[in-house]
Amino acid sequence: MRNILFCGNSKVFDGVLTCMLSVLKRTHATDPFCFYIFTMDMTRIRPEYTPISEDMTDFLERVAKKFHPQNRVISVDVTVLYERYFGGCPNESAYCSPYTLLRLLADLVPGMPDKLLYLDADILFQRDIRLLYDKDVSHVEYAAARDHYGKYLISPDYINAGVLLLNMKNIRRTGLFMKARKLLQTQKLIFADQSAIIRSTRAKMLLPQKFNDQKFLHKHTVVRHFSRRLFYLPYPHTDNIKQWEVERVHTVFHYHAFDDILKEYLYLKHIYEKRKHI
Repeated sequence: MRNILFCGNSKVFDGVLTCMLSVLKRTHATDPFCFYIFTMDMTRIRPEYTPISEDMTDFLERVAKKFHPQNRVISVDVTVLYERYFGGCPNESAYCSPYTLLRLLADLVPGMPDKLLYLDADILFQRDIRLLYDKDVSHVEYAAARDHYGKYLISPDYINAGVLLLNMKNIRRTGLFMKARKLLQTQKLIFADQSAIIRSTRAKMLLPQKFNDQKFLHKHTVVRHFSRRLFYLPYPHTDNIKQWEVERVHTVFHYHAFDDILKEYLYLKHIYEKRKHI
């Protein structure tokens, strides 16, 4: 069983569906996957911060099981844990949503596996996930690739926390997430969870950029991360194009490597929306 973790509210449904499809369609393996989704109700902050619904989880699992009958999709409501450790903390209104903090609760959720691949929802796999997942992280807390911009602007080894191959056994032993939570409870950090992880790390493995390409898509790219990036034309500006914005993926990036994935996503999204209104 290979174990993957997403975090988010109901709005990450499109991201989880597309990413999950890319994993399942690009991986040629006989063993099953378990996709965990940490979610919570944060409507006290914003009305749209509603958890992943049971209906969404069931639909995602039905899709996953078409690829392997033992594939699982499990949503875990961590609202109580979040309020206990992060409620009202200085980073609750950080540059991104409070849902980015949820991965730092993985050592507190019962039954989580010892090896876990955390993925932001705005990610697609171009190549077999085993190239990443099967890395030996037994001697470190996690493996991650450098941040495309941070490695120039902050530090040569500054990592992007959107793709983390976690050794949960070592993380529990060293207290990495516990230390990160304490930092977030007491200090306002520029990049919130990412800053807390980096500052609390004892041992990490640096991965080649192809395991978290945040700006380009090469033939050797394993993971394309559709994060905010800088464009120089027609004038310098940033944009945040996501993979489920299929038309923009075609017209702005001119990507067609994911067409089979995105075509299936559009079909399944139509089926899901149709079911919702019956």
